[in-house]
Amino acid sequence: MGLSRTAVITFRIALTVAVVAISYLAFTDRQIPVVILVWDKLKHAAAFAALAMLVDFAFPAGRFGAAKMLWLIGYGVMIEVVQYFLPYREPSTLDVLADCVGIALYALAIPVLKHLPGLRLRWQPPGGD
Repeated sequence: MGLSRTAVITFRIALTVAVVAISYLAFTDRQIPVVILVWDKLKHAAAFAALAMLVDFAFPAGRFGAAKMLWLIGYGVMIEVVQYFLPYREPSTLDVLADCVGIALYALAIPVLKHLPGLRLRWQPPGGD
């Protein structure tokens, strides 16, 4: 059966919203109380695990492989490059490493996610059972 066209569009909208929100948080000079309470590397890993899932569900035609991972890593590197030019931010290679950990956590979770009722449609072929 696979994901419906409506579901794919919904995931693409959610991905866009997430990228905009994460970019805002990465580039703003404002301190957001709820965000500063969590360890920075954990925030990176969680954000990129969520982005990995959104990318995978928004573009379900292919498996979660190198192309999707490289897109996400490129986004993480781009965040750090932009932060280099912001006087109130500091770029960090450890942040990119934490991003990669989040991506890897999603990839490692796929075998479990394939069995969850609300998510398993992602891995079913269109028209299949």
